[in-house]
Amino acid sequence: MPFRLALITLALLAAPALAADHDAVVKAQLESKGTPFTIDEDGDFQITVRVAGDRTQLVWVRSTVQATGQFKVREIWSPGYRAPTGDFTAAIANDLLERSNNLKLGAWVKQDDVAMLVIKVPADASADALDEAIDLAAAAADAVERQLLGSDEL
Repeated sequence: MPFRLALITLALLAAPALAADHDAVVKAQLESKGTPFTIDEDGDFQITVRVAGDRTQLVWVRSTVQATGQFKVREIWSPGYRAPTGDFTAAIANDLLERSNNLKLGAWVKQDDVAMLVIKVPADASADALDEAIDLAAAAADAVERQLLGSDEL
Protein backbone atom coordinates (compact mmCIF):
# COMPACT_ATOMS: atom_id res chain seq x y z
CA MET A 1 0.00 0.00 0.00
CA PRO A 2 2.79 2.53 0.72
CA PHE A 3 4.21 1.88 -2.77
CA ARG A 4 0.78 2.48 -4.33
CA LEU A 5 0.42 5.69 -2.33
CA ALA A 6 3.85 6.83 -3.50
CA LEU A 7 2.90 6.20 -7.13
CA ILE A 8 -0.36 8.09 -6.75
CA THR A 9 1.45 11.01 -5.09
CA LEU A 10 4.05 11.08 -7.86
CA ALA A 11 1.31 11.04 -10.49
CA LEU A 12 -0.50 13.89 -8.76
CA LEU A 13 2.64 16.00 -8.66
CA ALA A 14 3.50 15.33 -12.29
CA ALA A 15 -0.01 15.65 -13.74
CA PRO A 16 -0.22 19.44 -14.07
CA ALA A 17 3.05 19.57 -15.98
CA LEU A 18 2.06 16.75 -18.34
CA ALA A 19 -1.62 17.49 -18.83
CA ALA A 20 -2.92 18.09 -22.34
CA ASP A 21 -5.83 20.34 -23.15
CA HIS A 22 -8.83 19.53 -21.00
CA ASP A 23 -12.50 20.45 -21.12
CA ALA A 24 -12.97 23.59 -19.01
CA VAL A 25 -16.71 22.91 -18.63
CA VAL A 26 -16.09 19.48 -17.09
CA LYS A 27 -13.45 21.01 -14.81
CA ALA A 28 -15.96 23.61 -13.60
CA GLN A 29 -18.64 20.94 -13.12
CA LEU A 30 -16.36 18.72 -11.04
CA GLU A 31 -15.22 21.68 -8.98
CA SER A 32 -18.84 22.76 -8.41
CA LYS A 33 -19.58 19.30 -6.96
CA GLY A 34 -16.43 19.32 -4.81
CA THR A 35 -15.00 16.33 -6.69
CA PRO A 36 -11.22 16.03 -6.32
CA PHE A 37 -9.47 15.17 -9.59
CA THR A 38 -6.24 15.31 -11.50
CA ILE A 39 -5.85 15.88 -15.22
CA ASP A 40 -3.85 13.18 -16.95
CA GLU A 41 -1.50 13.47 -19.92
CA ASP A 42 -4.44 13.04 -22.33
CA GLY A 43 -6.38 15.90 -20.75
CA ASP A 44 -8.85 13.49 -19.13
CA PHE A 45 -10.06 13.87 -15.56
CA GLN A 46 -8.88 11.11 -13.21
CA ILE A 47 -10.98 10.70 -10.10
CA THR A 48 -10.54 8.34 -7.17
CA VAL A 49 -14.02 7.59 -5.82
CA ARG A 50 -14.51 6.20 -2.32
CA VAL A 51 -17.11 3.47 -2.82
CA ALA A 52 -17.51 1.49 0.39
CA GLY A 53 -15.55 1.42 3.60
CA ASP A 54 -11.90 1.71 2.68
CA ARG A 55 -12.46 0.74 -0.96
CA THR A 56 -11.75 3.17 -3.78
CA GLN A 57 -12.29 3.05 -7.51
CA LEU A 58 -10.56 4.89 -10.35
CA VAL A 59 -12.80 6.73 -12.81
CA TRP A 60 -11.88 8.86 -15.80
CA VAL A 61 -14.08 11.49 -17.41
CA ARG A 62 -12.86 11.94 -20.95
CA SER A 63 -12.38 15.47 -22.25
CA THR A 64 -12.85 14.30 -25.83
CA VAL A 65 -16.42 14.45 -27.12
CA GLN A 66 -17.57 11.79 -29.59
CA ALA A 67 -20.14 12.82 -32.21
CA THR A 68 -22.47 11.30 -34.74
CA GLY A 69 -24.90 13.25 -36.93
CA GLN A 70 -27.28 14.03 -34.08
CA PHE A 71 -25.51 12.99 -30.88
CA LYS A 72 -22.55 14.31 -28.92
CA VAL A 73 -21.44 12.14 -26.02
CA ARG A 74 -18.74 12.13 -23.38
CA GLU A 75 -17.32 8.87 -22.03
CA ILE A 76 -16.78 7.94 -18.41
CA TRP A 77 -14.42 5.01 -17.87
CA SER A 78 -13.74 2.79 -14.88
CA PRO A 79 -11.67 -0.43 -14.89
CA GLY A 80 -13.08 -3.48 -13.16
CA TYR A 81 -10.99 -6.46 -14.20
CA ARG A 82 -7.46 -7.16 -15.39
CA ALA A 83 -6.80 -10.50 -17.09
CA PRO A 84 -3.66 -12.21 -15.82
CA THR A 85 -2.78 -13.54 -19.29
CA GLY A 86 -4.11 -10.73 -21.49
CA ASP A 87 -7.08 -12.72 -22.77
CA PHE A 88 -10.40 -13.02 -20.97
CA THR A 89 -11.65 -16.52 -20.34
CA ALA A 90 -15.02 -17.40 -21.83
CA ALA A 91 -16.52 -17.40 -18.33
CA ILE A 92 -15.24 -13.86 -17.60
CA ALA A 93 -16.35 -12.56 -21.00
CA ASN A 94 -19.82 -14.05 -20.55
CA ASP A 95 -20.04 -12.68 -17.02
CA LEU A 96 -19.23 -9.16 -18.27
CA LEU A 97 -21.78 -9.48 -21.11
CA GLU A 98 -24.46 -10.48 -18.60
CA ARG A 99 -23.51 -7.57 -16.35
CA SER A 100 -23.69 -5.19 -19.32
CA ASN A 101 -27.21 -6.40 -20.00
CA ASN A 102 -28.23 -5.52 -16.43
CA LEU A 103 -26.68 -2.04 -16.36
CA LYS A 104 -28.95 0.98 -16.67
CA LEU A 105 -26.09 2.99 -18.18
CA GLY A 106 -22.93 1.81 -19.88
CA ALA A 107 -21.39 -1.44 -20.99
CA TRP A 108 -18.23 -3.44 -20.42
CA VAL A 109 -15.53 -3.25 -23.12
CA LYS A 110 -12.13 -4.92 -23.48
CA GLN A 111 -9.11 -2.64 -23.68
CA ASP A 112 -6.00 -4.79 -23.95
CA ASP A 113 -6.05 -6.89 -20.75
CA VAL A 114 -8.54 -4.66 -18.89
CA ALA A 115 -12.34 -4.80 -18.70
CA MET A 116 -13.41 -1.16 -18.71
CA LEU A 117 -16.90 0.03 -17.90
CA VAL A 118 -17.78 2.80 -20.34
CA ILE A 119 -20.75 5.06 -19.69
CA LYS A 120 -21.69 7.53 -22.43
CA VAL A 121 -23.56 10.65 -21.34
CA PRO A 122 -24.68 13.66 -23.36
CA ALA A 123 -21.72 16.00 -23.85
CA ASP A 124 -23.82 18.80 -22.35
CA ALA A 125 -24.91 16.78 -19.29
CA SER A 126 -25.41 18.83 -16.14
CA ALA A 127 -22.98 18.69 -13.21
CA ASP A 128 -25.54 16.58 -11.31
CA ALA A 129 -25.92 14.11 -14.19
CA LEU A 130 -22.14 13.85 -14.63
CA ASP A 131 -21.71 13.30 -10.89
CA GLU A 132 -24.32 10.54 -10.88
CA ALA A 133 -22.71 8.81 -13.87
CA ILE A 134 -19.31 8.93 -12.14
CA ASP A 135 -20.81 7.32 -9.02
CA LEU A 136 -22.62 4.65 -11.08
CA ALA A 137 -19.42 3.80 -12.96
CA ALA A 138 -17.41 3.55 -9.75
CA ALA A 139 -19.96 1.35 -8.00
CA ALA A 140 -20.39 -1.06 -10.93
CA ALA A 141 -16.66 -1.34 -11.67
CA ASP A 142 -15.78 -1.82 -8.01
CA ALA A 143 -18.37 -4.60 -7.71
CA VAL A 144 -16.75 -6.43 -10.63
CA GLU A 145 -13.26 -5.94 -9.21
CA ARG A 146 -14.33 -7.15 -5.77
CA GLN A 147 -16.24 -10.17 -7.09
CA LEU A 148 -13.90 -11.29 -9.89
CA LEU A 149 -10.49 -10.29 -8.52
CA GLY A 150 -11.07 -9.95 -4.78
CA SER A 151 -8.83 -6.88 -4.80
CA ASP A 152 -8.90 -3.08 -4.63
CA GLU A 153 -6.15 -2.12 -7.06
CA LEU A 154 -8.12 -0.56 -9.91
